[in-house]
Order: sequence, then structure tokens, then C-alpha cells
Amino acid sequence: MSTIENLLEIMRRLRDPVNGCPWDREQTYHTLVPYTLEEAYEVADAIEQNDLAQLPDELGDLLFQVVFYARIGEEHGRFDFEEVTRRICDKLVRRHPHVFADANINSAEEQTHAWEEHKRQERDRRAKAGPAGVLDGVSLALPALVRAVKLQRRAARVGFDWPQVEGVLAKVREELAEIEAERENGAAPERLAEEVGDLLFSCVNLARHLRVEPEAALRTANIKFEQRFRHMENTLRANGGVENASLEEMDAVWEMVKQSEKTTE
Repeated sequence: MSTIENLLEIMRRLRDPVNGCPWDREQTYHTLVPYTLEEAYEVADAIEQNDLAQLPDELGDLLFQVVFYARIGEEHGRFDFEEVTRRICDKLVRRHPHVFADANINSAEEQTHAWEEHKRQERDRRAKAGPAGVLDGVSLALPALVRAVKLQRRAARVGFDWPQVEGVLAKVREELAEIEAERENGAAPERLAEEVGDLLFSCVNLARHLRVEPEAALRTANIKFEQRFRHMENTLRANGGVENASLEEMDAVWEMVKQSEKTTE
């Protein structure tokens, strides 16, 4: 028995209506979604931390989620793991004609355009009434930063985009000025939230134009903030801790931490 066959058999036994695990038997497509997202982020975290020893475990957990969905699908008579793997194999062959057929693609950029064109054609085939819209298929369940990038990329493919990064920078400044104006005019929290959303969307657009992955950039910023704060916290602990420190004291130590980072680079 291969390892994948063993995994499928383990899943079958876990879902067995008589002798299976009560928790596993209760799960549905919908209840599994939070766990799937968590496992995907744990894969990303292992890569971010360069923890390659842990990465196979995290990838195994993510694979188990796929097997779990496939088992539920099989129980419902809709699809099974074989169907899942067949579809991805067919899709990869279909979207790589330069590898599996006689198409000529000479660069990663050309491949990206070809891939997106194949996806568009597939969306058109799935559409029940006329051609699919440019933004169709961008899942609402995606993290907001990821979804913003996908929406912007789709719009850019039909020419709805800033031609130069300077236009995006000007838009970021414009959105920030609108927040300042709304705040000065005593705008309601809902209005401010809308303006902040516009600013964040523009910042994602800026990252895209600079070829920066915003989700990864924000993760890095989070890690940097956490490391600096912990350093500041440890420094102030001998004098009563951050709880008893003034903002001025914390700012002074924070700047010291930043300067120490520069000297070690």
C-alpha cells in the first residue's frame, strides 16, 4: 500500500459511521474551512521562518484537509480523491501547452499572460449566461489583501490601471488627505472606515506596482514590530516594565532598538 493509499484508508476509518472518530464524523465542507485556512497559514509560517524541518509536517496537515474534503465528497456521491487529482492533472496539462503541446512561450511574463487567458476561457465555459465578467471568480473568502491584489490584476489585464507608479503614489497621498479632511470635519466612524479602506486598497496597488507581495510584506512588518516591542519590553523591565513607563520613555527605548538594528546590519 502506498502512503497516499494509507492516508485515504485512515481518512475512511476516521469517518466510519460506526467505529470512526466522533469529531471527524461531524465535520462538513463548511466546518472544515477555518482549519484549512489555518493549515495554509502554518505552511506559510514555516516557510517564512525558514523552518524546513517542520515544513513537511505542515504540508502533510494541508494535504490531509484535501483528503478530508474528498472523503466527504465521496460519501455524498459527488467526487472522490481520484477525481480531485484527475482534475488538477488535466488543468495543469491544459494550462501548460508550451510544455505538453507545441505552444511557444519564452518567458515567465508570457506564461503568466497565457495562464490568465486559459483561466478566463475556463470561466467563460462555466458561465451560464454569456461571457464571464473580468472580476468573476475572485473569491470573497480570500484574505482582503490577497483579494485586492487579484481584483487589481484582473482590472489591469483590460487596461484599467495606472501606467506608472507615480500615479499610484499620488493616489495614496490623495486618499490620506481625504482621511485627514474627513477627520477634521468630524466624520462618522463608518465614513472614516470607508476612507481607510480606500487608502489600504491604494497601498496594495502601490505594492503591486513595485512588485512587492503585500501579504508577505505585512507579515514581515508584523514580525519586525513584535521583535522591536519585545526588545523594548525587556529593556524597560528592570525599571518597572512597559506598564509603568511613559510614552516618552518607550519612544526613547524604541529609537534605541532601531539604532541598534542599523549597527548590526
